[in-house]
Amino acid sequence: MSSSNGNGQPEAAGLNRRAFLAATTGLAATSLLAKGAPAVAAPNPAAADTAPLALNGGTPVRATMLHAKNPGPQYYDEEEQRELLDVLASRLPFRWDRADGKAINFEKEFAAHQGTKFCIGVTSGTTALVTALGGLGVGPGDEVILPAWTWYACYDAILFHGALPVFAEIDRSMDIDPADLERRITPKTKVIMTVNIQGEPSDLDAVMAIARKHNLKVLEDSAQCVGAEYKGKRVGSIGDVGIYSFQASKTITAGEGGAVVTSDPLIFERAARFHDVGVIRPGHTELLGAPPRLKQIVGSNFRMNEFTAGVMRAQVRKLDRILADQRDKQKRVLAGISDLPGIELRKKNVPEGGTGSRILIWTNSKDQCDQFIKAMRAENVNANHSSGSALLPIAPYIEAKLGVEEGWPSFASARGKEVCYGAECCPKTIDIWNRYVEIYMDPKYSDQDVTDIIAAVRKFYLGVMKS
Repeated sequence: MSSSNGNGQPEAAGLNRRAFLAATTGLAATSLLAKGAPAVAAPNPAAADTAPLALNGGTPVRATMLHAKNPGPQYYDEEEQRELLDVLASRLPFRWDRADGKAINFEKEFAAHQGTKFCIGVTSGTTALVTALGGLGVGPGDEVILPAWTWYACYDAILFHGALPVFAEIDRSMDIDPADLERRITPKTKVIMTVNIQGEPSDLDAVMAIARKHNLKVLEDSAQCVGAEYKGKRVGSIGDVGIYSFQASKTITAGEGGAVVTSDPLIFERAARFHDVGVIRPGHTELLGAPPRLKQIVGSNFRMNEFTAGVMRAQVRKLDRILADQRDKQKRVLAGISDLPGIELRKKNVPEGGTGSRILIWTNSKDQCDQFIKAMRAENVNANHSSGSALLPIAPYIEAKLGVEEGWPSFASARGKEVCYGAECCPKTIDIWNRYVEIYMDPKYSDQDVTDIIAAVRKFYLGVMKS
C-alpha cells in the first residue's frame, strides 16, 4: 500500500522520500519500480544526480542507446495471425464479398469502443481526413482552420477539396490555441480541424464552444491519440466527425489504415459514399438504420480490405492494455523527475486520459533545448524536438502556396491570395516547438529502461539547467 509524503510524492511502506528519489533515479535496485518490490540500499544516494555528464566525458547512464519501438506490433500474437488466416482461407479479401466480413465487424466494434454510432474503415489516416471533409461537404470557397503544428495530411486533405487552409497557433499543450483560433474565423469558415496531437487531447470544451457560437463543424483529428479520453469521452467522438490513423507508428496498427467516426447520420452517409465510389452499400445502409437520403455522388476508393480489418479487430481488443502499459511508463518517469526544482512539463488540457506516448520538458531557449537533446543522447537515452508532425506554415511548398496544379481553387480567389503563411503567421508555435524536449515512451520498456530515463533527465537538469 502506498501513501503521500505531503509533497505529492508516493511513499511506499517503509520507504522515505530520500530513498524513493534514490530508487527512481537508478541509485537503488530497479526492482523497486515494480509495485510492491522491496528497496535495496544505495551506496551513494546523490551519485547519479551529481555525476559528470557523458557529454563532458562522464560515464553514460546506459551502455547502449535506448530507442522506443512502435507500440502496436509489439502486441502481435496468434490473434492477428488467426484473423489473417481466416481471410486467406475464405479467399475473399474484398470487404463487400462477405455480408459478415472483417471490415464491417471492425467498424461496428471500433464505433462501440469509441462511443459513436458509426465508423467507416479506410486505407489510411490521410484518406480518413479526406473522407471526413467530404462527409462535411467541404469544397471550394470554404475555409478550414487547423493548427500550425500538425502533419502534412491535415493541410493536404483540405487542399484536395479545393478549400482554403487557415493556420492557428498552438499553446503549450502543443494543441490548437482556442484564443488564437477564434480570431481566425471569417464568414467563409466552415470547419475547425482540431488535432489531438502527440497523445494528448485538445481543449475540446473551448473548441466546441467556439464552434457552436459561430455555427461551425468540428473535425477531430485523433490520428496520434487513438483511445485517449477527454472528460470521460473518447477523443474523436466529441466533434461532429473524428478520424484515426492505424499507420505503423500509431498506438494500434496494421501497417496502414484509418477510420472515420461520427454519430451524425447525414455525415456518415455522405462520408460512406465519398469513400466508396459515391454509392452506399447494403452493409452501410443497414448501419444507417434508415433509407439513404442522398443520391450517388462523386467519390473515391478508400475502402479498407479484409486483411487490414482483421488485424485491426485484434488490435482494438488490445488497445486498452497497450494504453495502460504506455501510461504506466509515463507516470513512473514523471514520478521520478517531478521533484526537480522549477521543472515545467507539457501543459495538459485534462489531467488524465492521454495515451502516455511522450514526455515533453520545457526549456528556456532553443539553444538549451538543443543542448538537452545532445546530453540525453550522450547518456544513450534518445530524445528529440517534438516529433511526428511538422511546422506546416514554413514548409516550402506551403509557404509558396503550391496547389495540386496551377490555378488551384484554394489560392485562386482574392482571399486565397491574401491569407498569410510562412513564419509570420505562427511565431508562437515556432517558439514553443523550439523549447520542448521530447522523450518517447515505449509500453514495453523494462524497469531498468524507466530508471535510466529518469537518471539521464536528472543529470542534465540538475547539472546544467539549474546550475
